[in-house]
Amino acid sequence: MPVTSRALRLALYCVLILAGAAVAGGWAMRQAQEHALEESARRGPEQLSLYANSLHTLIERYRALPAVLALDPELVAALSKPMTAQVQAALNQKLERINGAAQSSTLELLDSTGLAVAASNWNTSNSYVGHNYGFRPYFSQTRSKGAGSFYAVGVTSGIPGYFLSSAVLDANGQFLGAMVVKLEFPQLEREWSQGNDTLLVSDARGIVFIANQPGWRYRLLRPLSDSDRSEIATTRQYHNQPLTLMKTHTLRSFGENSYLTRVEGPNGPADYLWDSLPLSAEGWTLHLLRRPMAAAEDSRNAALAAIGLWLTGVFLGLFLLQRWRLARLRQRNREELEQLVEARTRDLRTAQDGLVQSAKLAALGQMSAALAHEINQPLTAQRMQLATMRLLLDHGRIDDAYKALVPLEQMLTRMAALTGHLKTYARQSPGGLRERLDLASVVDQALQLLEPRLQGEAIELSTKLVRPAWVRGDAIRLEQVLINLLRNALDAMQDKSRKRLEIRIEANQQLWHLTVSDSGGGIGEEHLGKIFDPFFTTKPVGDGLGLGLAVSYAIVHEIGGRLTACNQADGAQFTLTLPIAQEM
Repeated sequence: MPVTSRALRLALYCVLILAGAAVAGGWAMRQAQEHALEESARRGPEQLSLYANSLHTLIERYRALPAVLALDPELVAALSKPMTAQVQAALNQKLERINGAAQSSTLELLDSTGLAVAASNWNTSNSYVGHNYGFRPYFSQTRSKGAGSFYAVGVTSGIPGYFLSSAVLDANGQFLGAMVVKLEFPQLEREWSQGNDTLLVSDARGIVFIANQPGWRYRLLRPLSDSDRSEIATTRQYHNQPLTLMKTHTLRSFGENSYLTRVEGPNGPADYLWDSLPLSAEGWTLHLLRRPMAAAEDSRNAALAAIGLWLTGVFLGLFLLQRWRLARLRQRNREELEQLVEARTRDLRTAQDGLVQSAKLAALGQMSAALAHEINQPLTAQRMQLATMRLLLDHGRIDDAYKALVPLEQMLTRMAALTGHLKTYARQSPGGLRERLDLASVVDQALQLLEPRLQGEAIELSTKLVRPAWVRGDAIRLEQVLINLLRNALDAMQDKSRKRLEIRIEANQQLWHLTVSDSGGGIGEEHLGKIFDPFFTTKPVGDGLGLGLAVSYAIVHEIGGRLTACNQADGAQFTLTLPIAQEM
């Protein structure tokens, strides 16, 4: 009985595993197919744009031709007086030559009634000469607006084409006739037919008149109204051509003018990725129909990958379950070992804490020694000054002793100011501080910290500061910005013979402008746009991380200011702009 129950349980587990694998594989196949379909739909607009450009280029090549020919004095003169056979023959030959040079389909000249008086195909069996085309919309458009366009099937030749026309006017602007060029698209349709896609062009009524597959031509994308059918009959736009309604059903939308559509086409029902692109200049619409890619190999690979992941997950789960069971069996034996490990860990942690504390004390001793070294020299000078005072007092020179107190007091004051200022500058300041402060005082404090370097490098310092220059911000952070700008200026002038540093504060339109100018040669034009980027530096490797200007830019931006850089005559110039702080 137990054996039978265990066998049934194992069989059930196997069935569940196999069912899960089948579900995972089926889901992965559907996802792969959906992805392939969406990817193909995404490429549709790009392909449409290429086809539209080719059609647009063809039309634009000939759009100006009738307007140029309409200005020909010979054509104007011929329409200004009764047409003779000799003049007509000359015009026919001229239009034939121009048509051959322009490589257009046909050229024809219509008089004021729409009668073709000359044409480039005058010597063919389907010549336009002698036929009246006043019923065509392009002729009425030309008469009223000066130019016209119309796609239609030729009533004389039976060949469809796009007619572009321009008015022929006399010297007084009176309408004499129309110059017409006909464009046929067989070459374009042949080029479009090289691929596997179906390309259609429909007019404003939804009638397909250009197609790279003949069976799709003269199909209706939507039903025609009675007025549309009447107008088509009047203009003879699709002369003797049957117009058949094409049934379509949208299955899925991928966005505007992009669908998965079931179409009952010439070859029977089929699903197509249907993308459309309106051609506003002509009032047409370009359609691209593509059969969805099967992507069988990708679907198969996705299914196999999903099944593999499912099986991996199942076996991993079984493995972890077995490990968990083994861990429970060993738990009792491991408790004593864990207790020993915990005790040993506590001992190690105690020792580690002692080492950390010792390291802290050592670092504190080093800092104390460094601080003692920094103040030892001025203390020695003060000791000597006190000895001098003692001697003066012993000799009763009280006035001289009082005079000796002055430099001693100045030295103590300077030491106190220096140590206090170093302490303040080293303090971590919280972000967002907005106190009212004097920008000129911030400059003074920054110069005080850099005074040894200014004197040591013989810097020619020029300051023109407006006092007070009230702004709102954090004095410590603004001082950090000033020190960064000044140190960069000093670094730039290290190898220069003339070292001049100018600091200026000026007011302009409720703004303070603090400029720092140097004679360091300036910043390369290729680097000006990148100097405020983090980790960008022009200094040699090891001399900087490229963070000083980036941090400064962020500080200034945080308090509502701007930091800019430019080049001047012999160096660089940085400008710090801050709003003027109004009195409360």
